[in-house]
Amino acid sequence: QVQLVESGGGLVQAGGSLELSCAASGFMFSFSDMGWYRQAPGKQRELVAAIYIGGRTSYLDSVKGRFTISRDNAKNTVYLQMNSLKPEDTAVYYCSAIRTDYWGQGTQVTVSS
Repeated sequence: QVQLVESGGGLVQAGGSLELSCAASGFMFSFSDMGWYRQAPGKQRELVAAIYIGGRTSYLDSVKGRFTISRDNAKNTVYLQMNSLKPEDTAVYYCSAIRTDYWGQGTQVTVSS
């Protein structure tokens, strides 16, 4: 059974930091490209950051230089370090195995101004 369990969301003031974690099980994590997505109220879900099997990463332009995605294949976990948070980063954040139907339940991130 595939599971993706996100944690680490919460309420933070603008300029603050949060680290999200996503623990994966039930599929070949180390052979999967992984992504963090977010969806704000009334907006479409967007890919915030991705990390590929070989370690290459990519980021949404608006988070470049502030967010860092990483993975630990030994722990089947993908992380998203978010620094210098802005109110516009407020959203539900989801992790996913890219190009699959594997999604976590999401974790709320709220950035107050």
